[in-house]
Amino acid sequence: MKPLPLPVRLAAGLAVTAVEQARKLPQQLVGLPVTVVSEALQLSMRVQQRVTELAIKGDDALSVLRPVEQEPEWATFDEDEEPEPTDPPDDGDDPWSEEERALAAERPGVLPNYDELSLPQLRARLRTLRVDELESLLAYERSHAGRPEFTGMLSRRIANLRAES
Repeated sequence: MKPLPLPVRLAAGLAVTAVEQARKLPQQLVGLPVTVVSEALQLSMRVQQRVTELAIKGDDALSVLRPVEQEPEWATFDEDEEPEPTDPPDDGDDPWSEEERALAAERPGVLPNYDELSLPQLRARLRTLRVDELESLLAYERSHAGRPEFTGMLSRRIANLRAES
C-alpha cells in the first residue's frame, strides 16, 4: 500500500493533536490563572534583566569618556586635617620605629604626607609647587607606587609649567 501524501498526513496529525489538547483543556483551565501570572512575572523579570544589562553596557561605554575620581574634590575627612603636634613616643620598645624612620626619610620633603593624599588632594596642592619639586615627586611616585593617574597628572603639570616659562 502506497503512503498517503504528506499534506494529508499533516492534516490528520493536526486534527489528532487538536482533539488531544481539547481533552486536556478542562484540566489546564484550572491552572490557567497561575500559569498566566507566572509567565507575566517571568516576562517582567526578563525585561528588568535586559534593561540592567543595557545600563551596564552603557556605563562601560561611557566610562571611557569620563574617568572616575578616587574622591570628590569637595569631600573632606578627619584624616585630611593636619594633626596637632604631640610629644614623640618613646621608640625604645617599638621594633617598627626604625623602619618607619627609614621610610619617612625616603618620602619627598615637598609633601611629607604625599603617600596619604588622594588624587584630588594632590591636584589641589600642585599649583604651589615648582618644577624641581614636581620632578622629585614624580621620581618618588615612579619608584614607589607607580600609579598611572598620579604620574600622568604630575607629568602634565611639569609640561605645562615648562611651556609657560
